[in-house]
Amino acid sequence: MHDVIIIGGGHNGLVCAAYLAEAGLKVLVLERRDVVGGAAVTEEFHPGFRNSVASYTVSLLNPKVIKDLDLARHGLRVVERKVSNFLPLPDGQYFMSAPGITQSEVARFSNHDAVRLPEYERRLEVIADLVRGLLLEQPPNLIEHGLVRGIEEALRAAELGGRLNKLDITAKRDLLDLFSESAGDWLDGWFESEPIKALFGFDSIVGNYASPYTPGSAYVLLHHVFGEVNGKKGLWGHAIGGMGAITQAMAACCRERGVEIRTGVTVKELVIDHVAQMAGGVRVGETSHARGVVTAKGEVLRAKAVISNLNPKLLYERIVPEGALPADFQERITRYRNGSGTFRMNVALSELPRFTSKPEPGDHLTAGIIIAPSMRYMEKAYDDARAFGWSREPIVEMLIPSTLDDSLAPPGKHVASLFCQHVQPQLSDGRSWDDHRDEVADLMIATVDKHAPGFAKSVLGRQIMSPLDLERTFGLVNGDIMHGSLSLDQLFSARPVLGHGDYRAPIAGLYMCGAGTHPGGGVTGAPGHNAAKVVARDFRKGVVN
Repeated sequence: MHDVIIIGGGHNGLVCAAYLAEAGLKVLVLERRDVVGGAAVTEEFHPGFRNSVASYTVSLLNPKVIKDLDLARHGLRVVERKVSNFLPLPDGQYFMSAPGITQSEVARFSNHDAVRLPEYERRLEVIADLVRGLLLEQPPNLIEHGLVRGIEEALRAAELGGRLNKLDITAKRDLLDLFSESAGDWLDGWFESEPIKALFGFDSIVGNYASPYTPGSAYVLLHHVFGEVNGKKGLWGHAIGGMGAITQAMAACCRERGVEIRTGVTVKELVIDHVAQMAGGVRVGETSHARGVVTAKGEVLRAKAVISNLNPKLLYERIVPEGALPADFQERITRYRNGSGTFRMNVALSELPRFTSKPEPGDHLTAGIIIAPSMRYMEKAYDDARAFGWSREPIVEMLIPSTLDDSLAPPGKHVASLFCQHVQPQLSDGRSWDDHRDEVADLMIATVDKHAPGFAKSVLGRQIMSPLDLERTFGLVNGDIMHGSLSLDQLFSARPVLGHGDYRAPIAGLYMCGAGTHPGGGVTGAPGHNAAKVVARDFRKGVVN
């Protein structure tokens, strides 16, 4: 019998498995698909063309995870974008950002904003550093009973309070603003020019089905700036071989440490043992304990503990047997919000696009190319999607990773990732994404073509992932790339539900390690790292709970 079974071989499940194996536990990872990696996989989508299927760029992958799993030795190499972002603008101009040029680029549109930019970056970095310090830590957890656990949680909360108290009053006010305000209000208070507000505001709606003026969207902006590439804070990069190179390196580490990985195995149900509670020889009740899983083929696999890398709704509404959860917890899981408004595409290209505003190929094509020239454009895209089903003028971020990695496409040809917003996670009026996916895909390509004439004609093949496709393929409920909205009521100690922010489920022996736990979505490895620490500690104490 294994010590631990992990449901789901996505990147957090692999990270968790690697750490637990290092701690001496016997670990089994079960993955529904025929390849591990979850949403971080690389596949051939058109003859001769390979790309990252869902997740598509690197920054948030935690440096400690990279080091501890020795991912470089296992084949991972990440290269930086030569330009961070490129925004083609409707008047034929463009705006670029990259280390050393962003301020001069801003000055082309506003001297006021160019002067303000260094202070903005300095103050945002103070808060980003605070958040970075919390990524690999278990949040303080609210519990109802238990003196020892209560003292542990009180000390954890006190330590957090001490960190916050070290911030000066300006930083404390910024922290409050970034966790409660909209990104639009935050940015309007800093800048006057539309291009720079669009650049920063875009981060607030990535994977977030919301307007940049939705309260709480400032935190989503913050969530996307605490990453780093090759030790350089705030940068974004590309994994050579695509995002699958990350998870293949993780899987190699797992196997080297003795982890058993089984693919093509769908978990149908959790195995729960009921243990009698005795007092003075009298049965006074019983406790439930997770002791394994039942697969779709009827195989029963037993373990001392089970860890889920699934979206919390999938775990608690499909895998945990009915009636096994406390009523209030079950009700709150029912209300747990998913839906990132994401429509994902990969396209094979016969040639590089030529943008009207900057037609000659250059370093700007290694950037995140953002078609969303203003905050108002983004807000209108959201309003339009809510009313119609998808925005008629959508937000598109395009990356062309083959400009940095020639292994992805045949010589002289290229691949592009299109990360598109906003679309309804579930179409209204009884419509299905199966009936509209090609129509919307055409719209996304046409949107790029408006800024880069000839782009549509250069498309040799395409892979389409509507929200429904993302759910079917990767278990991303409503296409939610974050495993749940990054709103204040679903963050930190309250992710996924207040009282279970410590990676422990309401059932003894059941744990969570996916992006539906702190610190949330993105290819970070942090939830897997943190959950492994909790599980390993419980095994050492002899209390797997």
